[in-house]
Amino acid sequence: MNWKIIRKAGIGLGVFIGITGLYILVAWACSYITIPAEKDDHRGEVDIYILTNGMHTDIVMPVRSELIDWSLAFPFDDTISKDSVQNYVAIGWGDKGFYMEIPEWSDLTFRIAFRAAFGISSSALHVTYYKRMYEGQDCIKIPISKDQYQRLIRYILDSRQTDGNGNAIYIETDAQYDMNDSFYEAKRRYSFFYTCNTWSNNALKYSGQKGALWTLNYQGIFRHYRNSSGS
Repeated sequence: MNWKIIRKAGIGLGVFIGITGLYILVAWACSYITIPAEKDDHRGEVDIYILTNGMHTDIVMPVRSELIDWSLAFPFDDTISKDSVQNYVAIGWGDKGFYMEIPEWSDLTFRIAFRAAFGISSSALHVTYYKRMYEGQDCIKIPISKDQYQRLIRYILDSRQTDGNGNAIYIETDAQYDMNDSFYEAKRRYSFFYTCNTWSNNALKYSGQKGALWTLNYQGIFRHYRNSSGS
């Protein structure tokens, strides 16, 4: 028995466990640190929502306002239903493999998890249209100002990949979650340090809303809003 090899393997395993433990501890601690919302006397000019399915966090906004018509950026015709009678749009960012192959955690495979964790695969924006929103533990309203909404719009539009005409690049797929959603090519790559919920958390902070210092999961966002106001 080669004890030198066993010793090196043991040290390697110990280092791996130590790094993993530190990563989990830092991620947990950062998700509890609140970055407060900026003060704005015009809050309430626009109502947005945060919405989770227990895996991803979406930012939900009115389809049309004086600042943007989201159906022009992400056409209704890209959905299966092509139903234009919609009032809200939910937008999330994430790893393309996760979005299209893992509608539920039970569908997770090692291949998809490995590719996502190490930033190997590409990312996508998931866009879903809704007729109405129902507030609850998984859907929370946040009143913001028009100036803050303008920043949020810029953040989301800047997350798209676009064609030569500046239009979002639609992803042809049969992996839609329902009749009113679609996928588009996105910038950046998913990784251990930048997840779908990191994107949503950053969207909130970029637009002057409160959020976690850093979070990997949806709880790191929602714990700062549940049982409290959006300010």
